[in-house]
Amino acid sequence: MKEYWTSLASLLGVLAFCQSIVSSIFPPELRYAILKLTGRLFSLFSSYVYFDITEIDGVNTNELYNAVQLYLSSSVSISGTRLSLTRAVNSSAVTFSLANNDSIADSFNGAAVLWEHVVTQRHSQTFSWRPLPDEKRGFTLRIRKNDKSLILDSYLDYIMERAAEIRRKNQDRLLYTNSRGGSLDARGHPWESVPFKHPSTFETLAMDPAKKLEIMRDLRDFAEGQEFYQRTGRAWKRGYLLYGPPGTGKSSMIAAMANFLGYDIYDLELTEVHNNSELRKLLMKTSSKSIIVIEDIDCSINLGNRKKSCSNGGKRGGSSSFYEAAAAEMRGGGAAGGGSDESGNSITLSGLLNFTDGLWSCCGSERIFVFTTNHVEKLDPALLRSGRMDMHIFMSYCSFPALKILLKNYLGVQEPNAAGVWNEIEAVIDKAEMTPADVSEVLIKNRRDKDKAVAELLEILKVRAATRGGIGRHFETVEEEQEKRAVEVSKEGEAADEFSGEQSEEEEEDDNKKIK
Repeated sequence: MKEYWTSLASLLGVLAFCQSIVSSIFPPELRYAILKLTGRLFSLFSSYVYFDITEIDGVNTNELYNAVQLYLSSSVSISGTRLSLTRAVNSSAVTFSLANNDSIADSFNGAAVLWEHVVTQRHSQTFSWRPLPDEKRGFTLRIRKNDKSLILDSYLDYIMERAAEIRRKNQDRLLYTNSRGGSLDARGHPWESVPFKHPSTFETLAMDPAKKLEIMRDLRDFAEGQEFYQRTGRAWKRGYLLYGPPGTGKSSMIAAMANFLGYDIYDLELTEVHNNSELRKLLMKTSSKSIIVIEDIDCSINLGNRKKSCSNGGKRGGSSSFYEAAAAEMRGGGAAGGGSDESGNSITLSGLLNFTDGLWSCCGSERIFVFTTNHVEKLDPALLRSGRMDMHIFMSYCSFPALKILLKNYLGVQEPNAAGVWNEIEAVIDKAEMTPADVSEVLIKNRRDKDKAVAELLEILKVRAATRGGIGRHFETVEEEQEKRAVEVSKEGEAADEFSGEQSEEEEEDDNKKIK
C-alpha cells in the first residue's frame, strides 16, 4: 500500500513538472489557439451541433428559456430520480422540471434531440441596474447537423406555442366585467376581473347527451380550426345563441364551455356602455381565447325587432318611415332598435352587429360570442343569421336523459330502486315541463334521503303534468316556430324594403311630372 502511494506521488510530480515546462515554452495565447483549433477539428468530425439558451440575455429575461422549461415540464416523467417542482402565481397546477445538470431526450418530426439543464456558479458580478442571480442557468440543445434547418425553423416555434398553451391551462380562468360608467382601472383597462372557479362541466350539465356531444364537437373543431379559418378567409370567431325558458341552464352552459376550452369569460353589461364607440373599445381590449357573453340580450337595452318597427311605420308613412328609422339609428337615437334611454345609453343595433360581425370583430382571434335570451322572437333577425349567431342552442325543459344526469349528480344513483317508479317518471317528465333548476332544488332539499327525493320528485312531476296537460304544444315546439317566424319576417322585410324602394321611385317620377 505504501509503494502505491509513493508511485502516485511520483506521477503527480512528473505531471506538475510537465505542466510547468509547457507553460514556460507555450505562451497563453498559443495554448488558447491550440485549444480552439482542436475544438474545431472535433466539430468537423462530429455529427452533432449544440445551441445554448441562457436564462438571462444581457440584463433581460430570455423568453425562450422559460418556454423550454415549461415545455419540458410536460415531458418529464414523474418517476425520475430528481425533479424540480414549481407552482406559479395564479396557477392551479404543479409543474415538473429538470433538476440541475440533468438531461432529457425528445423528438420532433422524427428528429432526435437532447436537452441538458446546465447550472454553474457566477464568479463575478458585472455592473447592472438589475442584480443578477448567483447561478447561471441555461439549456443546451444537442441535435444532428442534418436536422439543423428543421429544428430552427419549426421546433422552437412549436415549443413557444406549447409553452403558451401550458401556461394558459395552468393559470386560473378569469371572469371579466366592464367597469361601471366606462371607467378605467389602475392599468388603464376597461375590464375588471375576478378568478373564475365555476364547477360546471359538460359532464355535469343536465342536457340530452347527443346534443352535448354535438356542442362539444363544434367547440373542439373551432379551437383546432386555425388553419381552416385562414384557408377559407374567415375571421377566427364563432357565435352561439342560447335561448329557452329561465332556469334551463344557459349560464351553466357558458361555464361548461369556458372550462372545456380553458377560455376566459368577458361578461359584457350593455347597460354600462354609453355608445357604439365605447362598445368598440371594449372589444379591442378583450384577449384571444375568450368567450364574450351578453346575457338576456332581449331585455338589457332597447334592441327590438327592427323589421317589426319598420313594418308598423310603413302603414302610416310608406317607405319614408324606414329611411327615417335608419337615419335615427345612425344618429344613435331611437326607433330603429337601440335608441338612447333614460340612462344615456345610445347603443344602436348596427353598432351591436358590427361588434359581433364587423371589421372590428376581427381585431383578435379565437373568440366566441354567446348571446342568451328567454324570448328569441323579440330579437332582430339580423342578429340570428349565420356569421353572428352560427349555432342556435335551445335550452329546453328537463328531459328524461337530463334527469338521469341530475339523479347521478345529486343522489349518486343511476336508477331508482323500483323499476315502476322509473317508468312513471319517464312517462310524465316531458308533460310536466319542469326546468333543471326546479328539479335540482327538489333533489338538493332531500339529498340525505334518496328514496324520499325520488318519490317527492315523482309526485311534483305528476301534479305539473296534470296542470299543464291541456296547455297545448310543448314550449320547445313554440320556440322553434317563433325562431322560424323571425327568419321569415327577416326575408319578408327585405322584400318589403325592395318593393317600397321601387314604389318610392315611382312616386318621385309622378311628383316630377306634376311639377313640370
